[in-house]
Amino acid sequence: MALGGQGGGVLIDWLVDLAEHAGWTAQATSVAGVAQRTGATIYYVEMVEPTPGRQPILALMPVPGDVDVVIAAELMEAGRAVERGLVTRERTLVIASTHRAYAVPEKSAPGNAIADSAAVHEAVQREARRLVADDFQALAVRHGSVISAALFGALAGSGALPFAREQFEAVVERSGIGVQASLAALRAGAQSAAAPAPGLPRDPMQTAPRALPERAGSPALQPLLERVRGQFPRAAWDWLGEGLARVVDWQDIAYGTEYLDQVARLARHDTPTHGHALTIEAARWIAVAMSYDDVIRVADLKTRGERAARVRAEVDASIDDVVGTEEYFHPRWPEVVGMLPRRPAEWLDNSPRIKAWLAPRLDHGRRIRTHTLRGHLQLRAVAGLRRWRRGNLRHAEEMAHLQAWLAAVERSLSSDYALAVELLRCRRLVKGYSDTHARGSGRFDRLLRAAALLAGRDDAGAALAALRTAALRDAEGDALDRALQAMRLAV
Repeated sequence: MALGGQGGGVLIDWLVDLAEHAGWTAQATSVAGVAQRTGATIYYVEMVEPTPGRQPILALMPVPGDVDVVIAAELMEAGRAVERGLVTRERTLVIASTHRAYAVPEKSAPGNAIADSAAVHEAVQREARRLVADDFQALAVRHGSVISAALFGALAGSGALPFAREQFEAVVERSGIGVQASLAALRAGAQSAAAPAPGLPRDPMQTAPRALPERAGSPALQPLLERVRGQFPRAAWDWLGEGLARVVDWQDIAYGTEYLDQVARLARHDTPTHGHALTIEAARWIAVAMSYDDVIRVADLKTRGERAARVRAEVDASIDDVVGTEEYFHPRWPEVVGMLPRRPAEWLDNSPRIKAWLAPRLDHGRRIRTHTLRGHLQLRAVAGLRRWRRGNLRHAEEMAHLQAWLAAVERSLSSDYALAVELLRCRRLVKGYSDTHARGSGRFDRLLRAAALLAGRDDAGAALAALRTAALRDAEGDALDRALQAMRLAV
């Protein structure tokens, strides 16, 4: 079971070649999915050892309860094999890569919609006769090959088929393409199958902050690090370091000082009783709020040298290859006028005739080739507006929103610590720019109003947390509407 582009067809060809060169009868079929790049494809192979005087009749599809080996090129594919009844405790060996290729619903949800890998892994282990699991994708990449070679090696190392390791390697050698890299991945896969199963990769949505460094990257930043150590509790240092790095990169050192001022505004109300949760959450989410996504930030990130290097690495470009990048932009009227100084921008935004004439002319997609001099200079010119960013309309609006949010947190602190902490966490809803930012901000504002109505209830913090979870469940906001109705909150 493989996704499009993972080399499932190559693996099947190798298996058929392996059997036929040993004198066996083999037949392979496949049923492709209909999503992008063929979606999830089921390949099915039947092998029959030599039977003189008899002609085997082979099936075209697997029968639940009658499968000896399942090879899954991604963890959820192993889970789907269990769901389809292809894995049985009495007979099925499962070879599965533990890496994830996220489905569209997992990536498009506002919150963390990633399926529980641990639960799937546990289910496969429970239902299979034996499970061979490792990150075969990472293993293949380390050896300059593709996952099909590593999975082929895992099959060789599992001992499920009555063929020697040398026969597996001979198949790869006969293929004549990428032989040395494929052999290296095959041998590593075989070794993995014989070793104790490693643990699952860590949850990509749970990222611990880096430790606060002893010395800053520049002398000008060192006083800010010393202020973190001298003014804030130890439990929040690492988060403050991450937040400080983020806002300074977004703007400048003076902006980093403003960030620490805003966190200190709440931290002075904190106590060790609750593990300094208020200061930690303030350090995280105030940094996010102060480094909002705008056109200036997008232009800056898209023209950085490290991004160009990452793109080249992703397409495996050699030093002699020319790599071009075409960026798509669709700025609306709010994004364009938001970059202008506040007073002229407000005048334009409040002038119906000018707005009606300009807005349609701005509201169309643009494709900019950032690998050309012209395209690169266009985005660098936009990124250069960073020095005047704090005087533009968008920044004024974002800072007003920030102050209203922090004021609501301070009001809650006087009577309900848990509610104040949950109010800080609600900032997770606001992300991106354009329509994405507008939808997130709308839900965030509804939660601020709901918090005011929940104030005074014993379960106010838990209720707001439940509303935030609902708000992150879908982009349309239907789950939040249902949750608010259930709590009888009209916001």
